[in-house]
Amino acid sequence: MKLAYLLTVCIWCYDPTHLPIPAEKPGTMRSSLTLVGTLWAFLSLGTAVASSTSYFLPYWLFGSQLGKPVSFSTFRRCNYPVRGEGHSLIMVEECGRYASFSAIPSLAWQMCTVVTGAGCALLLLVALAAVLGCCMEGLISRMMGRCMGAAQFVGGLLISSGCALYPLGWNSPEIMQTCGNVSNQFQLGTCRLGWAYYCAGGAAAAAMLICTWLSCFAGRNPKPVMLAESIMRNTNSYAMELDHRLKP
Repeated sequence: MKLAYLLTVCIWCYDPTHLPIPAEKPGTMRSSLTLVGTLWAFLSLGTAVASSTSYFLPYWLFGSQLGKPVSFSTFRRCNYPVRGEGHSLIMVEECGRYASFSAIPSLAWQMCTVVTGAGCALLLLVALAAVLGCCMEGLISRMMGRCMGAAQFVGGLLISSGCALYPLGWNSPEIMQTCGNVSNQFQLGTCRLGWAYYCAGGAAAAAMLICTWLSCFAGRNPKPVMLAESIMRNTNSYAMELDHRLKP
């Protein structure tokens, strides 16, 4: 056995292409992520979906106007007043986005729309790549996982910045009409924050803290280490085969 192993090492040093490479079993699918990486991928998907859903739903702020419930996000609104017959105001009970970007009630909400949207897009992009890494070998290395974690931290920071900017728009006339005409920056008046605002903030915090930490252990070992392990495995296999053939 020792003689066969020495002959194998000599053959590999002379020409490594003589070593047999075992074929992959048909139908097998290898992941480029560790077990922690798989957890990271699905948690990343969850935070991305939660933050993006909260971004599009108009349930960040709840109030009332003309006896009807009213709700807002950064660029959408449910229930709004229009002029009816006799110049009286009536409430149209439907949800929709503002007609244009400039129609958003305040500059702070316009900035919040852009910043939060960019953060959600970044989290979705990283989550898609992470999920693909579960079924594609070699897609995410240890260094790539850490870079993706850094991108998640930036995405979460952008969404958190959007949540911090949101109260700056509570002094606009449209919001004051809904909040009893007593609202101001960081003062809700008769309004209250909705579940979508908390969901967006919670998803951003999870992306910044948990996902960024898990990403450090998500990718598998770098290619050189994997190559060395493959060479040793193939060498042992070839040594056993050569020893079997040399036996009388």
